[in-house]
Amino acid sequence: MAPQVFLITGTSTGFGNELVKKCLSEGDKVVATARNASKLKFDNTTKDNFLALDLDVTEQKSIDNAFEKALSQFGRVDVVVNNAGYGLAGEFESLSEKQIRTQMEINFFGLLDVTRKALQVMREVNKPSGGKIQQITSIGGQRGVPNFSLYCASKWAVEGFTEALSHELKPEWNIKLTCVEPGGFRTDWAGRSMDFGERHPAYDHMDAKKTMGERHGTQAGDPVKGARAMWDIAQLPSPPLRTVIGSDAYKAIMGKIKTYGEEYPKYQELAESTDVEGYQRPT
Repeated sequence: MAPQVFLITGTSTGFGNELVKKCLSEGDKVVATARNASKLKFDNTTKDNFLALDLDVTEQKSIDNAFEKALSQFGRVDVVVNNAGYGLAGEFESLSEKQIRTQMEINFFGLLDVTRKALQVMREVNKPSGGKIQQITSIGGQRGVPNFSLYCASKWAVEGFTEALSHELKPEWNIKLTCVEPGGFRTDWAGRSMDFGERHPAYDHMDAKKTMGERHGTQAGDPVKGARAMWDIAQLPSPPLRTVIGSDAYKAIMGKIKTYGEEYPKYQELAESTDVEGYQRPT
């Protein structure tokens, strides 16, 4: 595949940072964004293959400016990677209203606004039209995880939105959407990047800070290999709507699918008992 122009959000650490390195090493052009792009440092960059930009996904003007500068320098945007986001941990009742709303503003609403701009650019500016949008969700977007009710809610929202959106796009626009669902990786996600609620006294059987402190640095996933997988997905002419990355994530999603396959048929009679009399079910 010919070199592509990537626009990646959240590149100061973790997956985003490693994906920038991978893209540059493969000869792609990269627009690396962060809240403070002046801190971004990568090797072997020139104005012909790299552009670092400030981008706050909660500000529409910031999003518009980033895409405008990317187009001005590179002429098109082939792959948008919605990687910006963070983890909020703690039992639901420990989380403040501000924490809850900030989690959704960044992980969900910010992603919506970047996606909206990406669709417009890929459909109306790119010649020929088309492109790929990767939503970096989580295995927590496919199953509920204790201590992560709001984080999971933000990722489930991204999953539902992206699946519905995939059915709205005209095939001739040639825009492909993929939810990338990582398991546990040894990034800063579970470390300094994580926000925590104040422990609720009723939940003395749970301790998010202790749990994540013990887990941090012991996860199965290597972020360099995770970024490579994201890059590999971007090379596919018809990437999947969903894919997990990480052996733990694969085990978890297969377990969830098995549970669904066992639970729903138990209640088939109940489900089908609510049809209007005489209704003809489609074959």
